[in-house]
Order: sequence, then structure tokens, then C-alpha cells
Amino acid sequence: MSPASTTIDETTAIRQVPQRIIAAWAANDGDAFAEVFTEDATMILPGDIYVAGREGIRAFMGFAYSGPLKGTRVAGEPLSARFVTEDVAVLVTRGGVLHGEETEVAPERAIRATWVLAKQDGQWLVTAYQNTPIGA
Repeated sequence: MSPASTTIDETTAIRQVPQRIIAAWAANDGDAFAEVFTEDATMILPGDIYVAGREGIRAFMGFAYSGPLKGTRVAGEPLSARFVTEDVAVLVTRGGVLHGEETEVAPERAIRATWVLAKQDGQWLVTAYQNTPIGA
């Protein structure tokens, strides 16, 4: 495989990480959501929310899916993807939470997110995630 095709394959791989989150969220599955993160990951969300570690993320999302996020889905699409090193990448996405039968994110719930990804054991995982409301 040529270096160019390797780069394309790795770029495709990092751009697919949000799809794993979308699938876990659609199932309201805190375990599957947390498995997309490294053991020492951090997640920063609006409302002064800071969650550390895969287990903290698992607990936070499990609680959220049983309460305020129950039955919701999430949408997102990559805006940019770049490699810092061959095992570290930064992905920027636009998306947000979908309620009911929505097919597009309502403007008041639209966010941009930064994902720092680390390749561990051949798999891209989120090591740091932060999102900001677009209207903020």
C-alpha cells in the first residue's frame, strides 16, 4: 500500500469515529459510548460539565440516557480532520442532539466539537472531547 493510500485509509478511519458515537447514542447505550474513549479520556460539555476517564464517561452517559437524554439521538459530520502524529489526530465536527422524529439539529442545539483521537491497539479512540454551542 502506498503512503498516500495509507493516509486516505487513516483519514477515513478517524472520520468514522463519530459514527460509533452516533450508533451508541441511538441505542442509548452508555457502555458502547464509553468504549469509544481511551481509559484516561476527558469529556467537556456545556454547563460546566467535565468528566474524566472511561468509567466516568460510562457512568455519566448511563445516567443521561436514563434521564434527560433518554430516547434522543445525535447527528454530526466531520468538518476537518488532521494528523498531529501517525497515532494522534484532531477531528472537528458539527452536529447536535436530535429529539423525537427530527432529522436535522435544531439551531439552539447545534454544536461544533473538537475530538482528539489516539490510535491504540490499531483502533482510533477519543482521548479528549469538547463541544461548544454554535450560538454561544
